[in-house]
Amino acid sequence: MSSSNSAAPVQVPKAHHSNQHIFQMTGLGCATCAAKIEAEISQLEGVQSARLDFVSQRLIIEALDSKAMLQITQKAGEIAARIEPGAAVVADTSAGSATAEIKNAPARSIRLFLFGIGFVLLLLAQFSPLPAALSLLLFIVSYLLIGAEVILAALRNIARGQLFDENFLMSLATVGAFAIGDYPEAVSVMLFYQVGEFFQDLAVNRSRRSIAALMDIRPEFANRVTDDGIETVPPEHVSIDDIILVKPGERVPLDGSVLEGISSLDTSALTGESLPRDVEPGSAVYSGAINISGVLRIQVSKPYGESTVARILELVQNASSRKAPTEQFITKFARYYTPAVVFAAAALAFLPPLLIPGAVFSDWLHRALIFLVVSCPCALVVSIPLTFFGGIGSASHQGILVKGSNYLEALNAIDTVVFDKTGTLTRGIFSVTEVSAAGDLTDARLLQLAAQIEQFSNHPIAVSICKAYGQKLDSGSVTDYQEASGQGLSATIDGQSVLAGNSRYLGSQGIEHEQVVTAGTVVYLAVAGQYAGHLVISDQLKADSLSAIQRLRGLGIRSIALLTGDTKSTGQAIGSQLGLDTVLSELLPHQKVAAFESLADARTTKGKIVFVGDGINDAPVLARSDVGIAMGGIGSDAAIEAADIVLMTDEPSKLATAIEIARKTRTIVWQNIVFALGVKAIILLLGALGMASMWAAVFGDVGVALIAVLNAMRILRKRN
Repeated sequence: MSSSNSAAPVQVPKAHHSNQHIFQMTGLGCATCAAKIEAEISQLEGVQSARLDFVSQRLIIEALDSKAMLQITQKAGEIAARIEPGAAVVADTSAGSATAEIKNAPARSIRLFLFGIGFVLLLLAQFSPLPAALSLLLFIVSYLLIGAEVILAALRNIARGQLFDENFLMSLATVGAFAIGDYPEAVSVMLFYQVGEFFQDLAVNRSRRSIAALMDIRPEFANRVTDDGIETVPPEHVSIDDIILVKPGERVPLDGSVLEGISSLDTSALTGESLPRDVEPGSAVYSGAINISGVLRIQVSKPYGESTVARILELVQNASSRKAPTEQFITKFARYYTPAVVFAAAALAFLPPLLIPGAVFSDWLHRALIFLVVSCPCALVVSIPLTFFGGIGSASHQGILVKGSNYLEALNAIDTVVFDKTGTLTRGIFSVTEVSAAGDLTDARLLQLAAQIEQFSNHPIAVSICKAYGQKLDSGSVTDYQEASGQGLSATIDGQSVLAGNSRYLGSQGIEHEQVVTAGTVVYLAVAGQYAGHLVISDQLKADSLSAIQRLRGLGIRSIALLTGDTKSTGQAIGSQLGLDTVLSELLPHQKVAAFESLADARTTKGKIVFVGDGINDAPVLARSDVGIAMGGIGSDAAIEAADIVLMTDEPSKLATAIEIARKTRTIVWQNIVFALGVKAIILLLGALGMASMWAAVFGDVGVALIAVLNAMRILRKRN
């Protein structure tokens, strides 16, 4: 790690929002330092908020005035270099931890070389028959070779008034061991500590790479077709309406539509779904998918910054800025825990010799040094954010976008799930299954009238009626067109008044009609004020809707409800098929919020209530719920914007998968908390009683941290 405090000039990158800028941190190896850097940058003049994520090494600064961003960025770089020498703020957000690792590789090799020499000198001083003075000199040289980096960092921090960090604690403990004549132990403990830190850094970097690999869907290049041939350019350099060529085995770089070619696309990186998707001319394709077979010519429909893959990566990478309550607690806990243990160590060193007859100061000082070494909370500060970020990465690998650790943790407390029907539990693909005319009308004429009045609506039911009619429609024959939201339509067709809508709509117009009871949606028609017949439009349940409900029951969800604007008979039929607890039907859009509120108020527990809908149409209810979950098939911008969690495959069963990942994440988090605090408590107790060595104390610090990091990575083994 470099010891330079100079901060290189930093260019301000383009912001996603006008005053928000995203940077990459390099040389950041200390989670506690990351928290200090974030806190100081947040206090800079002109900064509205600053979020530094230790795992993804991304710094997000939101400024009050974008004009002041350059000055803020330079100060942020100075703060980072001062708190952790070698840390830097860079504008290139694509230069992730992998780049930093490459740069740090020579420094790591030098560290290992110095450790090796120090270890050899330690062995010579300990086991060779040398004069005492020479042995002491070898111990000192060995100690400096191994621990100089730690000591220098501690001295720098002391000069800045920063105590109680890991470097200060280790330096104080080992220098104290030298002071009481425990030379071999002082050097050996520093060696063990440094080796432990080395392996901990390797484990954290490997974890970062593993999480990054789960989300490695960023296309590296695009083959743009020009008048002079094909040129390979970064995806950011491609414009809307440009033509790109995607060969077999390449990743689709931008969203667009196929102009030429037939192929299959592997969309598993976006949706977690292994089944290939066939595309042909006219098909929409989304960035991040892999072309399996044929060559495709694609016309670009969105710039890279607005493409599917860019939006997904932005959501997942920024997710860790929304910290879970457990993370916030650990950060606050660590702030008070370390100073408390340091003061306890001081009391342990000085009070017993003063109060207990015959107590030897050097003995109690040794016990106090053990307290100092074991007090660092790194095991928690590093492993818990890593676990949550791993859980988010694991979920994204399966087509589940979680917008924050707080939402992932909230999934553990769900007791009520409320579903929308159309497009959520059902496919949303309607077809006319019955045409029944009344009076003198024929079925064909009834269907024609229905298609004529519905041709101006883009509602799925209207589309299905026009599709069932299957002939060209004359829009000029329709006048006085009006729509009653959530009820029906009225118009004049060929000089006759025509109404089409639900039973309530005809009733409100004073038109008597028969009540049709069926599992489908019924559209009633009236001509010239008289009932003319009805159409039945049916939707189908999604293939996994039943298994989704069964899995949720198996996970202990207490109540599952359905909100739908469809008829009572249709809602009850769906509810009966799936075994739902509550079905509320015939709801207008503004009534859904009130119905959701009534379900929330009726709960007898303090658990979370979740709403699962199909995007922007359900935005008010998604916003009201504790956790809003959208069916956001790839390319659905509205769903991605509206919800806290997005199910990219449109499969309701992925909700159960998300809950399982959340519970696995929580289990690992609490395993690490209990393990780390438990081991530290035992070593602190044994140290106070004089029954623990400095070796045990170092294990309680770096050993426990390493085990906690490795345990955190188990979340990445969660698969379909």
